[in-house]
Amino acid sequence: MKKLILVFTALIVLGGSANAQTLSDLYRQVQKAVAEEGKINKKREAEFVAARNRQSQLLAQAKAELAAQERRAETLKSEYDVNEKELAEMMETLTERMGNLGELFGVVRQISGDVLSIVNDSMVSAQYPNRGVFLSDLAQAKELPVTAELRKLWATMVHEISEAGKVAKFTAPVIDANGEKHENTEVVRIGVFNAISDGKFLVWDTAVGSGTLVQLGRQPASRFQSMAQELENSSSGTVKMPVDFTRGVILTQVVKSKTPWERVKEDGGIVGWVIVAVGIFGLLLALWKFLSLSATAGKIRKQMKSDTANQGNPLGRVMAVYTDNPNSEIETLELKLDEAILRETAPIESTLSFIKVLYVVAPLLGLLGTVVGMIHTFQMITLFGTGDPKMMAGGISTALVTTVLGLVAAIPLTLLHSYLHSKAKGVIQILEEQAAGIIARLAEKRDAGTA
Repeated sequence: MKKLILVFTALIVLGGSANAQTLSDLYRQVQKAVAEEGKINKKREAEFVAARNRQSQLLAQAKAELAAQERRAETLKSEYDVNEKELAEMMETLTERMGNLGELFGVVRQISGDVLSIVNDSMVSAQYPNRGVFLSDLAQAKELPVTAELRKLWATMVHEISEAGKVAKFTAPVIDANGEKHENTEVVRIGVFNAISDGKFLVWDTAVGSGTLVQLGRQPASRFQSMAQELENSSSGTVKMPVDFTRGVILTQVVKSKTPWERVKEDGGIVGWVIVAVGIFGLLLALWKFLSLSATAGKIRKQMKSDTANQGNPLGRVMAVYTDNPNSEIETLELKLDEAILRETAPIESTLSFIKVLYVVAPLLGLLGTVVGMIHTFQMITLFGTGDPKMMAGGISTALVTTVLGLVAAIPLTLLHSYLHSKAKGVIQILEEQAAGIIARLAEKRDAGTA
C-alpha cells in the first residue's frame, strides 16, 4: 500500500508540478491527493466490509435455507413413501374396478344385442318404430356406457314387457296379399302375438326393411276371421280371440302348408290320381247301386200290397210264376220259384262284387305309391346323401299321401259295400219269404181239397 502511495505521490508531483507555482502549492496538492486517496480507500474498505458482511449474511441465509430444504426433503420423502403406498393400493383398486367395469361393458353390449333382436322381432315395433337405433348403437359402442344409457336400456326392456300385455289400436303401413303397401292402415295389436286389420291376420315381417306388417296370403279358418272382426269392432268388454303364442310362426306356416287338394295334386303323383279315380268311380257306382236298390225295394213294397202280379218288379215276376202255373205240383212249383228267385238275385247283387274289388284294390294302390315314394327317397339319398332332409321330403310325402289316399278310398267303399250288400240281401229275403208263402198257401189249399 505504501509503495502505491509513493508512486501515486510521485505521479502527482510530476503531473502537478506543472501547475504548482510553489512548494506550498505542491504540498497542498499532495495533501489533497492523499486525502482524496484516503477517502477512496476508506470507501473501498467500507464497500469490502459491507460486501463481506452481506456475504456472511447470505451464507447464513443459504445455510438456513439449506437446512429448511433438507427438513422439507425429509418431510416430502416421508409423504412420498406414504403416497407411494396409497397409490399402489389405489392402483390395485382401480385395476379391480376397471375389470368389473370391463365385464359390465361386455354384459351391456351383449344384453343390448339380445334386446335389439327381441325388439326387431317384436310386433310392438310396428307401433313404435326406430326403437332399435339406440340399442344398435349401444351394442356397437367402444366406450363404457353412461348412466343415462343404462337407464334408457332398462326403460326399453320395461316398455317391451308392458306392451306385451296390451291390446292396442294404431295406424301403420301394411302390405296386403297382392304386395301393395297401404300407409296409415288401422291395425289392432294383441300383445306381441297377433295383429289384425280389417278382419285379416297380419304377421311382422323383418325381412322387409326394418320390419313391416304383411297380410297373410292364406288366412286361417273363417271362424277365426270372424273373431278378429268382432275384436276390431268392439270397444269394451271381453271378446274371444285366438292367440298365436309362437308370435307368428304358426300363422306363417299356414301360408306354407298345403291344402289336401294341393297335396294330392303335387305329392300324390300318377298313383295318387289313379287312387282318386278309383275312389270316385267306386263312390259313383255305390250311389247308383243304392238308388237302384232303393227303387227296387219301393216297387217290391208296392207289389206286396197288391195280389195282381206286375212284371215290372222282381216280386211281381216271382208271383207271375205261380199265376202262370196254378196246377203244377208243389215240388215243381217250388223249383220254378227258386229258379225265378235266382234270376232276380243276379241283377240285385250286380256290381256289388266290383265294388268289393275296388275297396280291395285301393289300399293296394296306396301301398304301390308308398313303394314308389320310398324308391324315389332312396334315389335322392344315393345322389345327394342325407345332409339335406328336404331332398328326401318329396319321396316320403308321396309315400304317405298315396297311403292316405288308398285308405280314404277303401274305408268308405268298404262301408258302402257292406251296407249295399245288406240291402240287397234284404230284397232277396223278401222274395224268398214271398215264394215260401206262396208254396205254403198252395199246400194248405190242396190239403184242404183232399180232405
